[in-house]
Amino acid sequence: MRQLVQAGRVAEDDVDWGRFAQQMAFMARDLLAQDSVSSTLERITASATELVEGCDAAGILVLHDRRVETLAPTHQLVVDSDQLQERLGEGPCFDAARSSVGERVFRIADLTSLQQRWPAYAPQAHALGVGSMMGFLLFTDEQDFGALNLYSRKPGAFTESSELAGWLLASHAAVAFSAARTHAQMEEAVGTRHVIGEAMGILMGSHRLTEEQAFDVLRRYSQENNIKLREVARLICEEGDLS
Repeated sequence: MRQLVQAGRVAEDDVDWGRFAQQMAFMARDLLAQDSVSSTLERITASATELVEGCDAAGILVLHDRRVETLAPTHQLVVDSDQLQERLGEGPCFDAARSSVGERVFRIADLTSLQQRWPAYAPQAHALGVGSMMGFLLFTDEQDFGALNLYSRKPGAFTESSELAGWLLASHAAVAFSAARTHAQMEEAVGTRHVIGEAMGILMGSHRLTEEQAFDVLRRYSQENNIKLREVARLICEEGDLS
């Protein structure tokens, strides 16, 4: 049997890597064709269950300081595990987020053998039905941390080859996720400028203001009422003025 060397380790080559590469190419094109961040994430997690041997469920965990958000879960098991980590304040994703160097990959062969590392999380996760799991860092953004997590109901389901396959998938996913977020942010910025411009036009017409004066009205109202500028502009567009 051929052996595959990855990051200084030897992985048993139980994967048809030629077919896997073809599937990854199709997935990469499919990810870039998605029309929203949410659909991109859903395609990522669905691909994990399709392409990674042993994966029964997948999801993306985003950690905002100590608050957990679950995105695109393929199964309730993912949500339950994420909520458990948040409630206990411990688990593999918390460890990865706290790591000064950023632990980019983790593979847990058997939850039942990790009582000392996560004495609260491990037995309760196993009770939920988690036998083994893997996680792959997707991004770190100031205080936020995002990871693609893969779950199996069986202990020992994930091999070295599974880890490599998951890492390759996560690498494509990180690029697609970043591109989708950037596109969404650009669309939001364009939309904000359009709404603000429309609101300024309403104020200029109804109060005979200059462009600079109209913008100053928006800015002052936003600051005095602690409302985002876009929301102030939207209010004017809907109501015709500021009450």
